[in-house]
Amino acid sequence: MRSVSIIGVGCTKFGERWDVSLRDMIAEAGVLAIDDAEISGEQIDALYVGNMSGGRFVEQEHIGALIADCAGLSRLHVPSTRVEAACASGGLALRQGILAVASGYSDIVIAAGVEKMTDVSSGTAADALAAAADREWECFFGATFPALYAMMARLHMRRYGTTHDQMAAVAVKNHHHACYNPIAQYQMEISIEDVSRSPMVADPLHILDCSPISDGAAAVVLAPTEMAKKLSESPIKVAASAQASDTLALHDRRDLTTLDATVHAGRAAFTQAGIEPRMVDVAEVHDCFTIAEILAIEDLGFVEKGQGGKATEEGLTALGSSLPVNTSGGLKACGHPVGATGIKQAYEIALQLRGEAGRRQVDEAEVGLAHNVGGSGGTALVHIFTR
Repeated sequence: MRSVSIIGVGCTKFGERWDVSLRDMIAEAGVLAIDDAEISGEQIDALYVGNMSGGRFVEQEHIGALIADCAGLSRLHVPSTRVEAACASGGLALRQGILAVASGYSDIVIAAGVEKMTDVSSGTAADALAAAADREWECFFGATFPALYAMMARLHMRRYGTTHDQMAAVAVKNHHHACYNPIAQYQMEISIEDVSRSPMVADPLHILDCSPISDGAAAVVLAPTEMAKKLSESPIKVAASAQASDTLALHDRRDLTTLDATVHAGRAAFTQAGIEPRMVDVAEVHDCFTIAEILAIEDLGFVEKGQGGKATEEGLTALGSSLPVNTSGGLKACGHPVGATGIKQAYEIALQLRGEAGRRQVDEAEVGLAHNVGGSGGTALVHIFTR
């Protein structure tokens, strides 16, 4: 297998993008990535696009062909494949692109992600997202994603003494980071009190514990590392790409306070990269809810099980700490267009490792990790990148 590197990145602004369509956003992200890589369309061998639910959100299927067309690649007959793994669709598109290059089947590949979620009502969007859970055994009985993660939170609180203030600290931190990110949906500071006073969604999760409904797109350009050294002055090496699965429904899990898919994908990624969690300088993790970030930093081995809330409260995951987590603002504040999130995470890590993250730059960052989850943990992907 060949070593793979990122040679170009691009990302649109995330938010409620009433002024643009899904086509506009993916074309913008793709052009930004291609321009950053300084390549032409004729050099692209394949395109993988993460998109969870175009059929529900914009009444458009056959997303792969659509995106090749609007990106100007259809005339070149570049193969374009839509990839779906719920909220991990972007991360899986990235992995498919990496495997295509690593295998030698393709040389230059674009991995992208896009979602246009605000063209439908919030109720319709929530129902589309619920399809990532077990429709027959969870959604049919009234379970929503806030409710599923609320159950995880309640057990974590009971078992480990985690408090809602500690969960709220995740939101406060990520909103602070987002203030330094020009593409973030919510570039505003909030307080613990703001989170606690916001409307309750599913006890103990308030609305400010939850990631928003968002529009956005992101793209990265991949190439063999040896070729990347010739094409780019600052290629970012993919040190590891790992994926794991777990049960779709929460009630079948071994432990509601652990996402086993994250644990297994994380271990596989660290083994591939030949490093330990303590060697990671910056991480983007899947904080669809505040409890999700706490679970992620525990399951990836950054802190001991049960200590994620305390670590966050003590500032151990903030900018300026030994392990800044979600410098982009995370899903919580940067936004969560579900098909694009996994690619945006890679985009943020690439900027950090290239030293181009502006006011949110992590000093001397050399190793970065991206963690993307589908549904309530049925799918997890972990990628590790190095300079």
